Amino acid sequence: MAEFHEISPNAAAGEKLLNWIDNRFPLSKLFKEHMSEYYAPKNFNIWYVFGVLSLLVLVIQIVTGIFLVMHYKPDAALAFGSVEYIMRDVPWGWLIRYMHSTGASAFFLVVYLHMYRGLIYGSYRKPRELTWLFGCGIFLALMAEAFMGYLLPWGQMSYWGAQVIVNLFSAVPFIGPDLALLIRGDFVVGDATLNRFFSFHVIAVPLVLLGLVVAHIIALHEVGSNNPDGIEIKATKGPDGIPLDGIPFHPYYSVHDIFAVSVFLMVFSAIIFFAPEMGGYFLEYNNFIPANPFQTPLHIAPVWYFTPFYSLLRAVTGEMMYVLVACVIAGALWSVVKIRMPAFFKALIVGGAIAVVAMMLSIDAKFWGVVAMGGGVVILFFLPWLDNCAVKSIRYRPSWHKYLYAIFVINFLMLGYLGLQLPSAIGSRLAQAGTLFYFGFFILMPWWSRMGTTKPVPDRVTFKAH
Repeated sequence: MAEFHEISPNAAAGEKLLNWIDNRFPLSKLFKEHMSEYYAPKNFNIWYVFGVLSLLVLVIQIVTGIFLVMHYKPDAALAFGSVEYIMRDVPWGWLIRYMHSTGASAFFLVVYLHMYRGLIYGSYRKPRELTWLFGCGIFLALMAEAFMGYLLPWGQMSYWGAQVIVNLFSAVPFIGPDLALLIRGDFVVGDATLNRFFSFHVIAVPLVLLGLVVAHIIALHEVGSNNPDGIEIKATKGPDGIPLDGIPFHPYYSVHDIFAVSVFLMVFSAIIFFAPEMGGYFLEYNNFIPANPFQTPLHIAPVWYFTPFYSLLRAVTGEMMYVLVACVIAGALWSVVKIRMPAFFKALIVGGAIAVVAMMLSIDAKFWGVVAMGGGVVILFFLPWLDNCAVKSIRYRPSWHKYLYAIFVINFLMLGYLGLQLPSAIGSRLAQAGTLFYFGFFILMPWWSRMGTTKPVPDRVTFKAH
């Protein structure tokens, strides 16, 4: 049985209440471990605010989603009308709906920036591999949540976007048609699909998302936060056991986060009140038209945060398959010639390459497009084991690494832009080149990350008071 701690009978009422709670629930202990006595590196910069902003948007999405569910009807005949009812007749319903739709885009924006910070500062490296894996799991769950929620307004773009994406699963060999039927719940996107997606969007995926967020935070606080220098502050502690380069998260960084939250909410509110559709990027104009199974929109494109991966899908054509086959053959030959290994392993690589090439040429390119789209996300999970650079942070890597990361960002933005546009000859070639660069960046990382001369990493973090 736990030991109860007594306090003075003359203590203030607040102290008595806190003591009563602490004797039954470790409230003060949790606050100390994760806030006031959690020592974070003192050289955090602006890149480190996007984690708390992601948590803020998650709360916004959950709260607004609860209020939307009160009036939404997951029925193919009533869904669009219920959304219009929320917008026009429910008091402040338009505000709740715009907060939710704008929050979806804001969620992906802050998560992309949060992941990029981890990329440039090596936050996925030892000992934070599990923290990164939980983060990638959050990203994957967020994509599933957004895709299923996108169908719920039952507008033209919602309906046909879901139709296109679900039909892609039918390209999977052997099980494809049955898999697509399982996801839809019917032979076409209809009432059964809407009910399935509603259940997953409102109950199942949010539970997974919340579990992953909790696991992500626990894993982070167990090993400690990374910093722009990529130095482990726990390596240099004072006589009291406190890291010399660490400061309590509360009140120092909690104040910084409150400021970041304030700025974010001002921008978020400005978008909600003055540009909730954001020129058709946050809310497509076609989605204000009821879903019509007999009328296909002229151009079907996903929301902006899916478009980089949609470009990977569209880039894989019959012609592109020959380029990919050549890449597989070149990779196998390079491994056999350049890497020292027993003859058995060389034969295994050659045999594997022949098998892969045979599969690539015998299976429809549509399937490999689906593989490319999914692989664009899955490959992020392997990042901790792909990066072999001697240092973590971009600050101390060879200077040309910065240009390579900059090209990666430009390439990602280009893929996102091309995913919004109608297919064209030039656009297709650019998307194919961008796809090769995207996967080449990660697949060749074990090789290029070792190249160049790294800069000396200081023993202590670099910090100037301001």
